[in-house]
Amino acid sequence: MKYKAVIFDLFGTLVKNFTVQQHEGTLGQMAEILSVPRDEFIHLWYSTFDMRCLGELKTPEENVEYVCRELGIAVDKDLVEKAVRIRYALTRDTMIPLPGAIDMLSFLKKQGMKIGLVSDCSSEVPKIWPDTPFDQLFDITIFSCSEGVKKPDPQIYTLAVEKLDVNPEACLYVGDGSSNELTGASAVGMYPVLIIDPEEDVSGTHRVDFEGTDWKGPVISSLKEVLNIVQ
Repeated sequence: MKYKAVIFDLFGTLVKNFTVQQHEGTLGQMAEILSVPRDEFIHLWYSTFDMRCLGELKTPEENVEYVCRELGIAVDKDLVEKAVRIRYALTRDTMIPLPGAIDMLSFLKKQGMKIGLVSDCSSEVPKIWPDTPFDQLFDITIFSCSEGVKKPDPQIYTLAVEKLDVNPEACLYVGDGSSNELTGASAVGMYPVLIIDPEEDVSGTHRVDFEGTDWKGPVISSLKEVLNIVQ
């Protein structure tokens, strides 16, 4: 067997990405609860992406408070907590495995394959993760907000292979192309594969630094195709 490990992205790979409509709808609800200008709140929230993903804003409460300070608006703590519950609800609703994901991961595990996760995310994801069906199927999880590094920085991939105790060349990396993740995986010696659902509305999906449109490497359209690659 050529590969000893498979490392997965999370959003757009194992679970659906937020749609732009979902994301901005949630942010709009949060702005309404906080009684702050909707468009300005959404714009500033987007601008804090790196701060969330790198753990500089350690909680969604800190994120809300930061945005409100930038707006020059003092908000009540109870309203912040109420707004954050809306954010958690969006994340929790999104953390539902895509069809075939659990079966595919279970099969890989039974075959003795090491399984890792590398995700650019804010703190809601690792907090919710233990309550998902994924938790017991992964050997290691690398959440950018917990490690202070995000894709495509080589350090995040190196950390994953060190924890899995495998060489990068023995790792298949599967992701939807956000955050220039495939280029980053390739740069450290992994074999990256782009997964894109042919029925997904790419233009209506919330992604950051998407490289899938110009990707020249291998492409799959379903998780079950991962099994064809590793066997």
